[in-house]
Amino acid sequence: MRILKKLLKTMLIIVLAVIVLAGGFLGYLTITEYSPDPVEKAEIIENSTGKKLARGEDFTIVSWNIGYGALGKYSDFIMDGGGNAPDADEKQVRAYLEGIKTTIEAENANIYMLQEVDSNSSRSHGIDERSFFSKNENCFALNYSCPFVPYPWPPIGKVHSGLYTASDYEMTAADRISLPCPFSWPLRIANLKRCLMVSRYPLADTDAQLVLVNLHLEAYTEPEGRKAQMEQFLGFIEEEYKKGNYVIAGGDFNQCFPGSLDKYPNTHEDLWTPGIVEESEIPEGFALAYDMTTPTCRLLNQPYDPADTENTQYYVIDGFILSPNVQLNGVKTIDAAFENTDHNPVRLDVTLK
Repeated sequence: MRILKKLLKTMLIIVLAVIVLAGGFLGYLTITEYSPDPVEKAEIIENSTGKKLARGEDFTIVSWNIGYGALGKYSDFIMDGGGNAPDADEKQVRAYLEGIKTTIEAENANIYMLQEVDSNSSRSHGIDERSFFSKNENCFALNYSCPFVPYPWPPIGKVHSGLYTASDYEMTAADRISLPCPFSWPLRIANLKRCLMVSRYPLADTDAQLVLVNLHLEAYTEPEGRKAQMEQFLGFIEEEYKKGNYVIAGGDFNQCFPGSLDKYPNTHEDLWTPGIVEESEIPEGFALAYDMTTPTCRLLNQPYDPADTENTQYYVIDGFILSPNVQLNGVKTIDAAFENTDHNPVRLDVTLK
């Protein structure tokens, strides 16, 4: 009996210790939670003098979710039905980043809008990925910052990541605009804080601006969460156009563009199912710009195997929205074969009317 009491006491001490440690850890994450203001100045990494953009000038934008340099062809991800958390070693991350940089430079675009760019994260071995993509005018806005993300298993660890926009043109300002967070405490404290990164470019001989919106909307949430983010985003771009500005918004919508499910049907409904960008919700006169000839994203339910047509799921979730005064000259998904990330880049050619 004495031994049993001693054993029960020991077990109770262990349980209490676990509870105290877990509570302390949860308290630490709560205290250190990234809680940005509704509007903040985005971090301008480098501000050399760029040339001023002009109406009637043709220019090119490339948007690409680079998967923090750790989601290339060998990767799967537990949130997509795979078996792993990000597990690329530092050598592989650097190889992916070099491949991404080579693809970007080959496009010779005037503006790059990148998503999932790590600046100091465990999953990308502390590499400051912003330095790989420097141009004359560039800015960065956090949308994920946590000292230790405890899930999935093994834990992701420290994350410091965000949106990055770089251009050849003179930039007058860059703001981080918070989007509604669909998660409640405690899940919220170690989750993304989605935002719009808005950079502004003056136009020669006019008071108007090009308002460029880099975005990465919610993926793993209920439809109400996506809807709230879309409503704020669409309201913002409509207001900017009403001010007389030119608006181009692009990035990873985490929602399928119209008609893309017909070409790339969702054969894995038990896994990740994205929402749909409805043309009816786009402000009057605005236009969607996307390309369905090549998928922009693959499901990370397994390492990439294009020959496995049964289990390889594709999506078209990356693209742009243009205000009525922006002329679309062409949009093309660049087939990068998902070699270095789980997304393909999308190239946009436009003229400001």
